[in-house]
Amino acid sequence: MAGSKGGHKPKKKKEGASGRAQYTMRIVDSATCAVCKTPCARGLDYLARMSQPGAVGRGVPCILTRKRVN
Repeated sequence: MAGSKGGHKPKKKKEGASGRAQYTMRIVDSATCAVCKTPCARGLDYLARMSQPGAVGRGVPCILTRKRVN
């Protein structure tokens, strides 16, 4: 079987399952939302919830830090 090469085909770039662009955002805490120059509705809502006594938060995705994932 000398000279037998595997038939390698060029790989096609896979597209996402839905075909839509995917994005990633940084998770920010209420301190970041408080000093934001362009506050959004999600950030203001989170800031209001975190100002309540005993509130525990894990942050919210910031739309201003959105980046496209390939």
